Amino acid sequence: MLISWIPPDGSSLTRIRANRFLVASSAASNFYQEGMSMIYVGIDAAKRKHDCCILDPQGKPYPVFSFSNSHDGFQSFFQKLFSICSDKGQIKIGLEATGPYSENLFNALVDRSLPVLRINPLLVKNFKSSMSLRRTKTDKVDAQAIAQMVKEKGDSLQTYSTSLYHMEELKSLTRYRLKLVGEQSKLRVSVSRLVTILFPELESLVSSLHLASIQALLIEWPGHQQLADCSLKRLTNLLKKHSRGQFGKPKAIAIQQAARQSIGRVSPSKSLELRQTLKKVAYVQQDLDEVEAQIKEMVDSLHSPILDIPGIGYTTGAMILAEVGDFNRFANADKLLAFSGMSPSKYESGEFKGTTGKMEKRGSSYLRYALYTAAKLVSQFAPQFKSYYQKKRAEQKPYNVALSHVAKKLTRVLYKLGTTGEAYRPQAA
Repeated sequence: MLISWIPPDGSSLTRIRANRFLVASSAASNFYQEGMSMIYVGIDAAKRKHDCCILDPQGKPYPVFSFSNSHDGFQSFFQKLFSICSDKGQIKIGLEATGPYSENLFNALVDRSLPVLRINPLLVKNFKSSMSLRRTKTDKVDAQAIAQMVKEKGDSLQTYSTSLYHMEELKSLTRYRLKLVGEQSKLRVSVSRLVTILFPELESLVSSLHLASIQALLIEWPGHQQLADCSLKRLTNLLKKHSRGQFGKPKAIAIQQAARQSIGRVSPSKSLELRQTLKKVAYVQQDLDEVEAQIKEMVDSLHSPILDIPGIGYTTGAMILAEVGDFNRFANADKLLAFSGMSPSKYESGEFKGTTGKMEKRGSSYLRYALYTAAKLVSQFAPQFKSYYQKKRAEQKPYNVALSHVAKKLTRVLYKLGTTGEAYRPQAA
C-alpha cells in the first residue's frame, strides 16, 4: 500500500508534489512487480534428452530436471513449465543452437507462441567461463548457465520472431543446395582424374569434360578403346543430339582418331567407375534443379528488393535472405557485419592501439560465404560496386582485401534495403 502525507496547510504546491510522488511510486511498483514475476528458462539440448533449469523472479533455481526428446517428454516439460508460470508473457526461454538436436524442441516452443532465444554456443561458453574459474562441464551446469544468461542478458538478445521461423525452410534449402554443389564438385574431380587415366587426349579436344554431350559420350564409351572401335555414325549422332547441333561429324572424327592413338590405360574397373561416377553427377544435377526451382518459388514470394542489385541472383540472394532472416533484428549495419564475421577485430593494450585488426570470421560462415560470392558478382555487373572495387585496387589493395571492402559496402546496402523495403537505386559510378 502507498501512503501519502500532505501537510495541513493544504498548499497546492505540496499537493502537486505529493501526487507526483504517488504516480512515480505506483509506476515503479508496477515495473518492479512485472520484473519480479518473470521466470527464466535455460535448456541444454542433446540427442536423447534435454536438461532444463528454471529460475524464479529472484534468480533462485528450481531443481534442474531432464525430459526425453519425445512427445511425452515435451508434454511433461510444458506441464511443469506452466505449473510454475501460466502467463506466456512472463516466460523467457534460452535454447543453445546445437543444430539438429534442438530443432524439434525449438519448433514445439515456437508452435506454442513461447518467446525463444536461440543462443550461439560460443556466447554460452564465454558466459559460463565468466561465472567461475572451474572447468565444470555437465548438461545440468550448462542449462543453469543458459538460464542465468537469459536473466542477465536477455534484453540484449534477440527473441526469435515468426518471420525468422518461416525463414528456416529457406535456410534448409539453401544449405542443402550448397551441400549438393559440394558433392557435385567432388564427383567432377573424380571424373577428371579417371579421364586422365583412360583417355587423356580428350580434354584438349573439348572446352570442358562436364559438357552434357561429353558426359553422354563417356557413359556410352568410358575408355579410349571403346571409342576407337565404336561406329562413327553412332558417335556423330550422339554428339549432335546432346550438344544440340554444336558438335557434328568433324568433332566425332577428331575424337575417334585421338582415341585410336591414345596413350591411356585400358582398365575395365576404371571404366566402370567412370560410368557410375558420371551417373551420380547426373543424379545430383537433377536434385539441384529441383531444389533450385523450390528456392526460386520461395524467394519470389518474399518480393525482396535485394534481387534488384545487378549480380545477385536467386541462389545467392536466397542464401543471404535465409541466413539474415529478419534484417530488423539487427540494430544497425555494423551489427549485421559482426553477425557475418566481417567486422575487424580490435586490440588495445595500454598506450598501444592496433591499426590492422584482422577480420573476426565469427558468426555465420554461410552468410559470410554468400556475401563474398555476391561481392564477386556485383563488382562485375553493378557500376556502383565495380567502381568501388577498382578504387580499392588502385590503392594497391590485394584482390581479397578489395573484395572484402566491396562485401562490407554491399552489406550496408543490403541492410538499408532489407529494413526499409525500398527499391534498389543504383548510384552513379
